[in-house]
Amino acid sequence: MKILVILMCGLWLALNAFAQEQTILLIESYHEDFEWDVSYKKGIQDILGSAYRLETFQMDTKRLPAEEHQAKADEAWAAYQRLNPALVFLGDDAALKFLGARFAETTTPVVYLGINANPRTYLPKGAKNITGVLERPLYVRSILMLKQILPLKKVLVLFDTDRTSEVILSDVFEGKTEFTTAQVQGDVKLVKGWDEWQQEVLNAKGQYDALFVGLYQTIVAQDGRHLPDSEVIAWTAANAPIPLFGFWDFAVGANKTIGGLVLSGEEHGRLAAEIALNIFAGKNPGQMQPETTRSGQLLFSRKQLEKYQLTLPPEVAAKAKFVE
Repeated sequence: MKILVILMCGLWLALNAFAQEQTILLIESYHEDFEWDVSYKKGIQDILGSAYRLETFQMDTKRLPAEEHQAKADEAWAAYQRLNPALVFLGDDAALKFLGARFAETTTPVVYLGINANPRTYLPKGAKNITGVLERPLYVRSILMLKQILPLKKVLVLFDTDRTSEVILSDVFEGKTEFTTAQVQGDVKLVKGWDEWQQEVLNAKGQYDALFVGLYQTIVAQDGRHLPDSEVIAWTAANAPIPLFGFWDFAVGANKTIGGLVLSGEEHGRLAAEIALNIFAGKNPGQMQPETTRSGQLLFSRKQLEKYQLTLPPEVAAKAKFVE
């Protein structure tokens, strides 16, 4: 009888260990059907395949009020404790901000992705189990590429007022709302309300040669209602009086922006998954430098190019992908 009990206990421990080794937890800052999340999850799954079971938790910080974000982080932590995964992915800044310090006190390897701020902002000094992928909008290279398509003297860059937008203004644009690059002047504006967003778009003609749409997922109506991002980008695309470009692949489409040199969620997911596999192969995350997007992607909408009567130079068109 004792031998049977010992065997059963050994089998249970072996199965539990096997389950842990096969489970990875992804904590998303945003919601499940947010296009960026959908894209990077595809990249992760493409690399991991069926060898690991990917569990997800969504913090929904683009739609929930800020005062509820900590409670969602606590729920995410409870999910981590329940699942006891072999590795954790933290998607975007909110997840790392609210959970990075907690995970630094564990031995669980953590891979972040889509991080706009310096990770040291969120992590205690000497965190040895955390590394990942940084996200940096390619605005300088975007403008250089854009000058091959149309004459540029001044551009407008619009963002919402989400945490990520504030981080991008601080870190990427160095806290400046005006910039000059490649002899092109630019204004960066963070907008919260729908009425203000509409006015900025409609008034752009005569002041700017092109409009870049950054992030737009937290725009609110006058009554405080959160507007669906699909509604914001569709209205912007329909009413922009000047050519409309984007920094992310999810903003490119027939009823969205023309496109440009954009960041790819899939690429971020693949990079994060490759880091995870290297950790499983024995690499120490504390000794792995964070990676950044390697090149960006030339992605365009043919319909939007036709709308503004723009033609890509042959050298750009040869490298580009089209969404339709």
